Amino acid sequence: MATPLLPASLVGSYSQPDWLIDRAKLAGRFPPRTRAMELWKVEPDLLQQAWDDATIVAIREQEAAGLDIITDGEMRRESYSNRFATALNGIDMENHGTALDRSGEPVPVPRVMGDISRKHPVQVEDVKFMRRFTDKPIKITVPGPFTMSQQAQDDHYGDPEALALAYAAAVNEEIKDLHEAGADVVQLDEPYMQARPDAAREYGLKALARALEGVEGTTALHICFGYAALIHERPEGYSFLPELAGTALDQVSIETAQQNLDCTVLKSLPDKTIILGVLDLSTHEVEMPERVAERIRKALPHVDASRVIVAPDCGLKYLPRDVAFGKMKAMTDGARIVREELA
Repeated sequence: MATPLLPASLVGSYSQPDWLIDRAKLAGRFPPRTRAMELWKVEPDLLQQAWDDATIVAIREQEAAGLDIITDGEMRRESYSNRFATALNGIDMENHGTALDRSGEPVPVPRVMGDISRKHPVQVEDVKFMRRFTDKPIKITVPGPFTMSQQAQDDHYGDPEALALAYAAAVNEEIKDLHEAGADVVQLDEPYMQARPDAAREYGLKALARALEGVEGTTALHICFGYAALIHERPEGYSFLPELAGTALDQVSIETAQQNLDCTVLKSLPDKTIILGVLDLSTHEVEMPERVAERIRKALPHVDASRVIVAPDCGLKYLPRDVAFGKMKAMTDGARIVREELA
């Protein structure tokens, strides 16, 4: 499906409605690694219908804001990773483990007690549902194998590389099924590649290669500094990024707005499409479109506009919905300004 120059897309998540999720509880904790059903405001027997309705709303609001590539807003998830990570074989769902979050705090995580494998497609029906309600290109996100391996307590493999590769095999099956179901782009979320770059170099790239093995559709990777609402101390630049140049990925999502990133780093990915983060999610202030346009222009000396997708820095999950929509609209308006200049 054709998109304009500088198409706009979400990284993945959109703001979930207040009637669906307890936003105070959501914001008061680290993103859950195990299931956290207590976050939902809707009764269990109505949750599927509520998730469907919220997904339709998320799609319609993205279209109303003028986005060119649509996601499901991750309406069905308590966090970006836990829904997929807890749907696999090999996990003890009754007795959680503990691991250190990227902030260094211990958090409950899946406990690996046997071989990791995929029981069944986890998000295929999500893609089919999305396809019913939009004619635009669609993207779905899946947690990356390296990040899932860092968000687990391994009581089975005894080898972090073996654990990551097992997750990668499950992700590989899911990616292929998601493309088959109609996803135009499948994005892997790998924030821990930034948080733990030494381990990412040691075996994370191997896990990524295994996850992409034999995949024919378009793939993306989001590597980030963590949700701005939760992670406040941030480095000035990426500790892990040029390493992605040699991978089979088609697109790489990069934050530039909050950090005021030195965009010369984009030259290190000469063959990748850049999902360019141009919305600062550390503030509820809605950017003016011209401010967004400035952030896009800043990148263009280092990456051709034909290789740029305009996006927020990260997911919009923790923003109030009116702020999330306003920022999304400013993003598409800012992209339009630069698109017209280039034309």
